[in-house]
This record gives sequence, structure tokens and C-alpha cells, in this order.
Amino acid sequence: MAAANPPVGGRIRHYRGGRRQDAVAGLVGISPDYLSQIERGLKVPSLPILYALAQELGVPVAALLSDQPPPEEKVVGSPEAAVGRALLGHGPAYSTAPVTAGVLRRRVEAAWHSWQTSGDRFSTAAATLPELVSDVEHALRAARTGSDAGDRRAVLRAAADLYCLLRSYLRRTGRVDLAALAADRAMRAAEDADDPLRMATAQWNLGHVLLAANQPAEAEELALRAAERVASARMPEVERKAMDGALQLVAVLGAARRRRWAQARERLVQHAAPAARAVPDVTNIGWTVFGPTNIALHALSIEREAGETCEALHRADAIDTGPLVSLEREFTFGLEVAACHSQRRDAAAALLTLLGLEAIAPEDLARNPFARRLVLTVVRRARATHARQAEQLAVRMGLV
Repeated sequence: MAAANPPVGGRIRHYRGGRRQDAVAGLVGISPDYLSQIERGLKVPSLPILYALAQELGVPVAALLSDQPPPEEKVVGSPEAAVGRALLGHGPAYSTAPVTAGVLRRRVEAAWHSWQTSGDRFSTAAATLPELVSDVEHALRAARTGSDAGDRRAVLRAAADLYCLLRSYLRRTGRVDLAALAADRAMRAAEDADDPLRMATAQWNLGHVLLAANQPAEAEELALRAAERVASARMPEVERKAMDGALQLVAVLGAARRRRWAQARERLVQHAAPAARAVPDVTNIGWTVFGPTNIALHALSIEREAGETCEALHRADAIDTGPLVSLEREFTFGLEVAACHSQRRDAAAALLTLLGLEAIAPEDLARNPFARRLVLTVVRRARATHARQAEQLAVRMGLV
């Protein structure tokens, strides 16, 4: 008796698209007639065959088992959704030759460089990340079944670095759920590569996910535990200092978010600052941009959040952002200064700073929720001589 007509057959046919039935069947290791019977609902595939079909079609197994109608052919959704689809298994067919570890390394480093230095980094990331994620995921699948241990480790390292970048991108685009998934993938890739530096970097990224999810106590605890492990990890001293300091800064932020200003200041001075003295600003170890200038930025942020605006501006006057290798950190500095001026109800100074930020990082200014609130505050407070400029800035940012 023929099997009941399950949705899996129609979904396999849908995802096969224009590919020849006999070609897909041959790559999976079944006969074209058997695949035809599966697609017509006359046969129910075993789990190994279902898994092989999903890999070859470039979709997760869940996509073939769902009882919902398969999606339309047209691609709908945001870049963040495209990244999410790639993370969840949609990608190249299993038989497609994977991109080599060296090429992946160069592409990931280029993506990181753009993310940290480009004023239009969100647009660039949206255009490049979905394909890069798919290629890395595909290379990982091939490397895990391959016999070359060196190649496997190189792919895992590239994957760990990419997932950390994804964490930053997805958090800033409002997808904290996917940012948490990316941070977890970074941790697993770093552990599989047995790479202490990348394991510490992954913990740093996970700490920032917890901060974004409004879990500062959990972020602080995780960062301090990770810092303890870094102290005994096998890595060069400069890397150890940089990662210890970066993790200490996550703990500083956790204390500050809980309004424990004294504790945040103490940890900054006694734990993070000594590490920074051993790490030049230009090193950018683990893509954390940790160094003396980053310490000064955090000190400024603590005083501003604590309401000590005069002290915050005094600290800002002493900060030189020139050594920073990250435009993002320069933007953060400017935003802190603008917030200080706003707290002092100096709308003209806040507007001038915000216009400067628009010149160097317009996408960050338009997307950052805190920046958007600052601009609206300036619009409400600005006198007639500056009101028009403030309103025009709000229009360019899509606020009005």
C-alpha cells in the first residue's frame, strides 16, 4: 500500500528547484526512481537519506520536515534574516566545492576591517555577510569530515572570527537572539580549534550579548570567570594581557549597568588599566580594540552615566582618539561627549558634536537608539538659530 502523502516529498521537490532529479539522486546515493517516489509521496525516506538530501539541497533538515507550505521562490526579508537563514543551515549544496581556508581567512579579515573602519559598515555588512556565513558553514561541514587536521583548524579559526563579527553586527541591528546564537557558534568553533585566544574572545562576545539582553550581573560573572581562565591559558603575554583587560571591561560595564559606580571605577583602575599599559592601542587583539584609549573611554562613560557630567567632559578633553584603529570607538567617544552636552542642556554643543558624528559614521548615527534619542532631545531644546539644523538632521536620520 502506498504511504500517506507526507509534506516532505513536496518540500524536497521545491528545494530541488531546477536541478535534475537524477543528478541530486546520484549525489545523495539513491536511484532517480527512488527520489521520484519520495517526491510523489509514495516512499518515506529514512533519516540518513533525509539528512543527506537536506545537505545536498542546502537546507536544514527542519525545512524538509515542517508541516508548513514551503516558502515562495522570491527572497523576502532583511539582511539580518538572510544572515539568520545562513546560520540555520541554508547554503550551498553539499557537493559544491568548499572555499579554502586561506580565502575564507582573507574574506573574514576584510569584513572585520570594514566593520571597524567604514562609515557605511552596515550597508557593506548587509551585502557581504549572508554569502560569507554560508561559505563558512559549508567549509566547516566539509572540514569536519575531512582528514586534514591543519585545514580543519584553519577553517575553525576563520569561523570563530566570523561569528564574533556576526555577534557585533546582529546586536547592533536589534537581533539579540541571533547575536546569542552567533556568540555560541564562536565559542564552539574556538573550542574545536583548541585556540585559547579565540576562546577568550568568544567569552568576551558572549558577555556583550548578555549586556545587550539586560543581564549585567550574568555578564559580569561570566567575564570574571573567563578572565581567571585566561590567566593560566597558553598564549603570548601581550594576548593574555589584552584579553584579561577586555574581559575586565565587560565586568566594569556590568557593574555600571547596575549603578554600582564605585565598584566599576575600582575594577577599571585596579584590573583593566594595568593590563592596558602592556597593550598598545594599535594591536587590536581579538578585534576587541583593547588598549589605553579604550580604558579612558570607559572611564568617561562611567562618569557620564553616574551623572558626573563635568568630570566626564574633563576626562573627554584628555582623550586622543587618533591611535584608535576603530571608527566605531571614535563614534562611541563622540556620542558620549554629545550626551554630556545634552545632560548640561547645551543643545548647541550637542548638535555640533552630532553633526560631526554624521560626517564620519552616518549609518551608526541613524541606527543607534541612544543617538536617535539624543537628536530628538536636541530638536526639542534647540533655540531658533540651531532648531532648523537639528530638524534637518532628524529628517536625514529618518526620525521625522
